Amino acid sequence: MIARLAVIGVGLIGGSLARALRAADQVQDIIGCGRSLDNLLLARELGVIDAYTHDPATAVRDADLVFIASPLGAMREIFSQIKDVLRPETVITDGGSVKGSVVADAQAVFGHVPPNFVPGHPIAGTERSGVAASFPELFRNRRVILTPLAETDAQALARVTALWQAAGAEVSVMSVAHHDEVLAATSHLPHMLAFGLVDLLAQMQNNAEVFRYAAGGFRDFTRIASSNPVMWRDICLANRHALSDMLACFSHEMTELAATIRNGDGEHLLDIFTRAKAARDRFIDGAH
Repeated sequence: MIARLAVIGVGLIGGSLARALRAADQVQDIIGCGRSLDNLLLARELGVIDAYTHDPATAVRDADLVFIASPLGAMREIFSQIKDVLRPETVITDGGSVKGSVVADAQAVFGHVPPNFVPGHPIAGTERSGVAASFPELFRNRRVILTPLAETDAQALARVTALWQAAGAEVSVMSVAHHDEVLAATSHLPHMLAFGLVDLLAQMQNNAEVFRYAAGGFRDFTRIASSNPVMWRDICLANRHALSDMLACFSHEMTELAATIRNGDGEHLLDIFTRAKAARDRFIDGAH
């Protein structure tokens, strides 16, 4: 049981975790922190939080556990604001999509990674944002990756693990560097493809007609291009090395595919499509 939970960033992720823990009867009091007064008022009206503040230091002062669900670009400033008021026993975790930058921000502010800080990343979400988009089942049967360091306290890790399990998630543990490499390939690259494709088509001379005749496959593939642009700008910059490597690999793949089509090499095309279908089918079967 968490006596007092502070959620900094009461949007889709932060709001959904608060709802999930409340539904599981794992928290007594939740204080939300954010910049938008309208969003915080709605969060309180919906019962997601019990109280709110715009000041991170006020939010965490009496908290047993702090969850930071703010954009990556705001992490260092938040650490700076809460540094001097955190109780020694307060456990801190986050939901950032890039762990290397979050750990670097913590080291820059605290001078080291605090033992009670457990970096984390829930692999869940939608293209919508704000507390109105949150729901308690968001993390159910979804993966959450924790990336503890050598100095991470075992009890803090156990508490954050239990928190996510109470929300219905399956918890995995891996290194910071491996997390960022894996997510560059499986999450960040697909978002870049969706953003890039929609931007390319939007710049075409007859873009209205292009979008008018877009079928379901286009809508499904590009759904994530409706995600928060500021958040994804921060993710790209924070994970730029791993993501740029993946984009270079994909560019090579597309160059090869274009040459195959141009040359009319149907056999090679069939090989590519067959391999891709088999890999996708294995992934779908494994997901169940």
